[in-house]
Amino acid sequence: MSLESKSSLEGLTLAEARAGVVDGSRSAVRLAMEHYARIAVVDSEVHSYLALTEERAMAQAERVDAAAKAGEPLGPLAGVPVGIKDVLATRGVVTTAGSKILAGYRPPYDATVVARLEAAGAVVLGKLNCDEFAMGSSNENSAYGPVRNPRAMDRVPGGSSGGSAAAVAAGLCVASLGTDTGGSIRQPAAFCGVVGVLPTYGRVSRYGLIAFASSLDRVGPFARSVEDAATMLEVLSGADAMDATSSQAAVVAYAAEAKKDVAGLRIGVPEEYFGEGLDVEIRAAIERALDELRAAGCTIHKVSLPHTRYAVPTYYVIATAEASSNLSRFDGVRYGLRAEDATTLSGMFRETRDEGFGAEVKRRILLGTYVLSAGYYDAYYRKAQQVRALLTRDFVEAFGVVDAIVCPVTPTPAFKLGEKTDDPLQMYLEDIYSVAASLAGICGMSVPCGETQGGLPIGVQVLGKHFDEATMLRVGAAIEAGQRGR
Repeated sequence: MSLESKSSLEGLTLAEARAGVVDGSRSAVRLAMEHYARIAVVDSEVHSYLALTEERAMAQAERVDAAAKAGEPLGPLAGVPVGIKDVLATRGVVTTAGSKILAGYRPPYDATVVARLEAAGAVVLGKLNCDEFAMGSSNENSAYGPVRNPRAMDRVPGGSSGGSAAAVAAGLCVASLGTDTGGSIRQPAAFCGVVGVLPTYGRVSRYGLIAFASSLDRVGPFARSVEDAATMLEVLSGADAMDATSSQAAVVAYAAEAKKDVAGLRIGVPEEYFGEGLDVEIRAAIERALDELRAAGCTIHKVSLPHTRYAVPTYYVIATAEASSNLSRFDGVRYGLRAEDATTLSGMFRETRDEGFGAEVKRRILLGTYVLSAGYYDAYYRKAQQVRALLTRDFVEAFGVVDAIVCPVTPTPAFKLGEKTDDPLQMYLEDIYSVAASLAGICGMSVPCGETQGGLPIGVQVLGKHFDEATMLRVGAAIEAGQRGR
């Protein structure tokens, strides 16, 4: 069953929204009001928003309209309604990371990416639902209830950025921000039939992001087209003095790069990503996308990423270890929830964390604490870091002979709500095609490439070299153009 309430907002692109504000055929205020009206009708079913920021949004929209009326230069996102995943700090707005332990927390500052969006003219509509502390592959781990996939309401939107993908797919914002630690942008984009981009680690500032795994977490955009995603990425990218891990590498004009011809590009197809367990309809859709790239002048080459089979266990050692360290700060002392009945300091710590964290977060904290503990650090964490280096080397060697890699995002289309909640291992295996790129720090994206016979979206993953988002976007745009030509 899919969402029945249709609207022209579902197909509105970022480029169209901004163009209307610039030429006066649309007003930023009216555009925001139309989206809020649709949220009021639709989001009780989808549940993509956790908080709305109407006063802030309307003030920004009025500034944009006043600038347009005065003939002033407008930013690349002027008047564009966007949503923000609730793991990103927004000044004065409740920011929970989908967890009870941060209930009522209002950051005193904006994340760098939020500030950059608003500086470019974007209108922030609200905060979007997500798996608790970005830990999950289905958006069923949110303390505030699951998000439903607007393309099939009995199915998950993917996680952890399920609210961000669902809001774009349902016409509840034009574009959104998500985060990706092991696939949390690419998988929801594939499940909901939108474009999602994972930038190279360091390409986009993480300042103001509530950390899950600091060496893996990345912020990236969701949009309805590759061009729109490229425009968002261009706004978000660049060095930030507040984030020591952000790169000084120059920012490319990504939207312009995405329009360039792909003729002559070498596309790699990793044999390890097309084995047992891949849904036959997904395989067929990706093969059609490869045929279209071939027709556009690309050459297709088989490549090998031999350490891929170790990616999932390596990820779940490193990510949980970092989560164990990062989440130790949530203790009831400084912000968020505090257990009311505790009579000792240690009891307050223990009871606050027991009440505030959900089952999946507790599971990952326990796993991470174990692999970092005396006697196990070398056997698990150190070994995982060594394997991570091998996985990175696999990609570096592959990119020595190809310009981009094309492969599946997920082994299956969107699965049903509740289908995998009792089997954490099956849920973790949903990340089988996405975590290797996360560990290697390279860029990637999901682009819609068809539907199953049952109407479920299928995404194709495009992976690029470190800081070569430009080539990745060119390939993604060519796949998108092939879809339009079918």
